Amino acid sequence: MSSKHKKTYFLRLVQLHKKIKIQIGILVSLLVAFVTLTAFNYDDSEIEVISKQVKRNLEQRTQISNTMSKHIKAGQFPANVEFDWFDRKEKFQVNYTLDERLQNDADNLLKRYRPDYGAVVLLDATTGRILALSSYQKDDPKASHLALRATYPAASLFKIITASAAIEKAGVSPYHTIKFNGANYTLYKKNVMNDKENRWTRKITLKDAFARSINTAFGRLSLESLEPADLLDFANRFMFNQAIPADFEVEQGFAHVPTEKSYELTQVASGFNRINRLSPVQGAMIAAAVVNDGKMLVPYIVDSMKNPEGDIFYKGEPLEKGYIMTAESAGQMRKMMEQTVIGGTSRKSFRNLVRDRRFREIEMGGKTGHLTGDNPKGRVDWFVGYATDDQNRKLAVAAITISKKFWTVKSSFIGQYMFRSYFEPVVKKKTVAFRQ
Repeated sequence: MSSKHKKTYFLRLVQLHKKIKIQIGILVSLLVAFVTLTAFNYDDSEIEVISKQVKRNLEQRTQISNTMSKHIKAGQFPANVEFDWFDRKEKFQVNYTLDERLQNDADNLLKRYRPDYGAVVLLDATTGRILALSSYQKDDPKASHLALRATYPAASLFKIITASAAIEKAGVSPYHTIKFNGANYTLYKKNVMNDKENRWTRKITLKDAFARSINTAFGRLSLESLEPADLLDFANRFMFNQAIPADFEVEQGFAHVPTEKSYELTQVASGFNRINRLSPVQGAMIAAAVVNDGKMLVPYIVDSMKNPEGDIFYKGEPLEKGYIMTAESAGQMRKMMEQTVIGGTSRKSFRNLVRDRRFREIEMGGKTGHLTGDNPKGRVDWFVGYATDDQNRKLAVAAITISKKFWTVKSSFIGQYMFRSYFEPVVKKKTVAFRQ
């Protein structure tokens, strides 16, 4: 076989593999949707109707993804696109869910600070609508979209999964006390595997351990309060090891959880490993599920499609993955994520926003993560978070920057900037109304 034929054969295999992953994602989503529906008091006829709607939504998203993914990966949002719509080709006018002002703010922020690599995802947590999807690469402005890649270590973002599992499975509260030895950000085996108290043993609540991202405390939590199967279950609930059935291709996140209580388990639980990875899109979904009372929605970016006659041919709709935790557990997680921005690892980035009296009714929370990655190489800096107000507006953000040598902007700063950008017009209206 010639090198040319080998290349063609390889490309066809890659394309086939992608199609199979999409179809598997659809089947998994249908199964999750069915299980969620049967948990409520719907009769058989209602479940059948809703299941058909979910299936139709998934099938349409797949068709859109087959055409739109190449454009989204290139950071392009064309107004007119020719689609392979099932068995025919048609040209449509495409309207996106993107908020022009917020998209420009995200793009301009990354261009201003010029990190080696950076990406931002902003979601409406109640619908899954993508409000901003931005990517920046200093040495290659035309590189594929970084927000869609799952090549970044999850780092301490995985503490969200560990804490959620501990709350839901073990009944642990944010005020649960953890005893541990060692420093805050290291994870030495001799410390984390030692369950004996000595004069150097410290105590900390889960809430503070989460906010300050203390590795050994989370390692001890996994050994004392969790079974490995619980952690794997929650990793899968948060979309690790699963295809994301969005209307554009997103790389699948990966999480390996050992089957026995071991030092490796403590590394996974604290995020102190480079094996478990996720995309910024998945990161935003994780934060969205927390602020949305435990309900996870799948993102979408195509709002509607019109045919040449101006008729609406397709209208994007929310697609629920179901409840990944109870509303009560999600509320407990919000307490810990809120502490992160008030007095934890994001406090400096959020200080001015938290102190701004105009934003005092906006609840905000988040989680940071830091680790050296290899694809691309550099120091990974994560922030995923949420913001919500008394009008039930709920936002989720994921921001990532990767620095080869020197950092130019913290991801938590990007997160608070996007929250401020979204809510600024809202608080201005309230201020004007109050003065009148």
